[in-house]
Amino acid sequence: MPIIEVHLLEGRTVEQKRELVGQVTEAVCRTLGTRPEQVRIILSEMPKEAYAIAGKLVCDRD
Repeated sequence: MPIIEVHLLEGRTVEQKRELVGQVTEAVCRTLGTRPEQVRIILSEMPKEAYAIAGKLVCDRD
């Protein structure tokens, strides 16, 4: 049973998340030969003040 964890900055729509998990599930099934019922996906959303790039919080980069 594949378990995929995806970390995202907050702000994506529910529709975007639906599309993401659908596409990831298809790719995993195609690549690993598993059934969709076996695929687990965990989406972890982070606020922009909880993630930094090159020493700057993402909320300060916008």
